[in-house]
Amino acid sequence: MQRTILHVDMDAFFAAVEQRDRPELRGRPVVVGGPPDKRGVVAAVSYEARVFGIRSAMPSAEAARRCPAAVFLPPDFARYRQASRAVFAVFDRYTPLVEPLSVDEAFLDVTGSRRLLGTGPEIARRIKADVRRETGLTASVGVATNKFLAKLASELEKPDGLTLVPEGRAAIAAFLAPLTVDRIWGVGRVTADALRARGVRLIGDLQRMNEEQLAPVVGRHGARHLIRLAWGEDERDIETEREEKSMSRETTFEQDVTDPARLETVLCDLADDVGARLRAAGVFATVAHLKLRWQGFETITRQRRLMPPACDDFSLRETALALFRAETLVKPVRLIGFGASGLTPVRSEQLDLFAADGGRERKEALSRTVDRIRGRFGPDAIRRGASRPGSIG
Repeated sequence: MQRTILHVDMDAFFAAVEQRDRPELRGRPVVVGGPPDKRGVVAAVSYEARVFGIRSAMPSAEAARRCPAAVFLPPDFARYRQASRAVFAVFDRYTPLVEPLSVDEAFLDVTGSRRLLGTGPEIARRIKADVRRETGLTASVGVATNKFLAKLASELEKPDGLTLVPEGRAAIAAFLAPLTVDRIWGVGRVTADALRARGVRLIGDLQRMNEEQLAPVVGRHGARHLIRLAWGEDERDIETEREEKSMSRETTFEQDVTDPARLETVLCDLADDVGARLRAAGVFATVAHLKLRWQGFETITRQRRLMPPACDDFSLRETALALFRAETLVKPVRLIGFGASGLTPVRSEQLDLFAADGGRERKEALSRTVDRIRGRFGPDAIRRGASRPGSIG
């Protein structure tokens, strides 16, 4: 049986929740994010604000310059999560095969639901109607035979759209051919610019190329991948259980920071938070990451392998500080972040219980003790000493 995959994407979700709950904002440009007079960025925008060129991740100050009449609101994630739960409850009534991508979008495999509930477009219409009736929000849906095509289709007729991708290789190729290459999931601005420089502007241009012609632009693996997508080929299954592949935290300062001691203190706090999340999830990190954004928005990232894999505060702080101290502070720092990736549920190396530094296992035990104390008495129950950012106490 040919698969039927839906990609359901809520329309301007955060802003739409705000407009739903505050009728006076309906029809007005709404920006959810940091205030324009501070170091904030845009998290979401209503469609009324998008006509001014405001987009997610744009500095709030720039958004205010583009639309002085915009209403700026701080995010209310508790309300957004509540609305998300109501939306996903609708999805669950139509199929158990739901793959969340975020709080406001998901893939649904409704192949097995067609006999009882109708065709893919009919199921999509029913889901859209239920979401609107039960949450007061609108969604756009793409209907196709695979995930790539469904996601691409859901973006073509926003807001409140429903797009059906035809079946069959020739029909799918004809559907894709007139679309620009940046419509392909994973083709960002840099790749799109590189392709256009070679005269590849439309997906149809990709369909007329082979791997040898495309490899100099995106590499051989990338060429093979792009050509398959240009013909609408995607064999990925719905993943109903998604494992978190990385964890990270970052802080944007209201004023650029030049003091290394302050930056190290904040960095250690971020490492502690990531460590607590790793331990709560029962996983170990094999790679640590540092992120620095200078004044002027230039961003650098650095990483280092953790051998053996770690989840304790001591090892994470030590690595974070080593990465930071290896960099020269060429400009004031706007943002600092720390992350862990390559997560694994088991260690790949034996621990040395009698190591001179106290042993990784003892460090983990102490870190978990701190977790329990903070969980019972609050996050400020135990603080690091100001003079030793890499220690507890």
